[in-house]
Amino acid sequence: MIALSIVDQSPIPSGTTAAEALHDTLALAREADRLGYRRYWLAEHHNTLSLAGSAPEVLAACVASQTSRLRVGSGGVLLSHYSPLKVAEIFRLLEVLFPGRVDLGLGRADGADGAATAALQHGKAPLASDDYPDRVADLLAFLDGGADADHRWPEVRAMPESPTSPDVWVLGSSSYGADLAARMGLPFSFAHFVSPNFGSRVMAAYRRQFRPSRRRPEPEASVGVSVVCADTDEVAEYLAISQDVWHLRPEGAARGALLPPHEAEGFSANDLGIALLA
Repeated sequence: MIALSIVDQSPIPSGTTAAEALHDTLALAREADRLGYRRYWLAEHHNTLSLAGSAPEVLAACVASQTSRLRVGSGGVLLSHYSPLKVAEIFRLLEVLFPGRVDLGLGRADGADGAATAALQHGKAPLASDDYPDRVADLLAFLDGGADADHRWPEVRAMPESPTSPDVWVLGSSSYGADLAARMGLPFSFAHFVSPNFGSRVMAAYRRQFRPSRRRPEPEASVGVSVVCADTDEVAEYLAISQDVWHLRPEGAARGALLPPHEAEGFSANDLGIALLA
């Protein structure tokens, strides 16, 4: 049987507020818990009027406090912006509060436009192309009870201590994330809604290259897809216009709110082309 889960970006439809969007997130999580969904992940995005989820660790705590069975966590924390120790401590704290229910999904994408990315990394040198695997390795060392003697900070432990640890997932929309997850023996979640064309090849490579670890003796994977629910295909296709136009608009503050279908369908290809070039 296929287990169903939810990744929630906390969208803000045109004419509504961020507060309403976050209340909708909590209501959807409660319903998912009642219906028996397995996981509820919260996304991280910055500098956009259309998504309220800028701090998945905060939302995860709220969702976990209002549910009882769901595994709750990030989909994902953008580790390229943050200290591995700080992320480890945040999710260790969540694990202490909600033992056995916390997922730590790790993302590498910026989740923002160029200006917001620079602001998130203010005061730091740009992320080196080979730095991300080291960050993930540091995070795992801190989560697993302390680094070994060869680590840069062997005396540092992520607090608070707990008998269980968050379940770490690598998220990705390309072979990079799949290769990293396979090499480190971690589960992998493929973002089909971002890259729909080559998911089967990425998944096959992940399973083929997987190296068993203390966290996973065998590969485990999930696929994130966009779904529109409606009574008929025609209604679903009409509702999907909002998301289609939203994806075609520029990243960042210029993207604007999520338009209702009757407004979104008024955008022409020329309108979107001008928006993308602006």
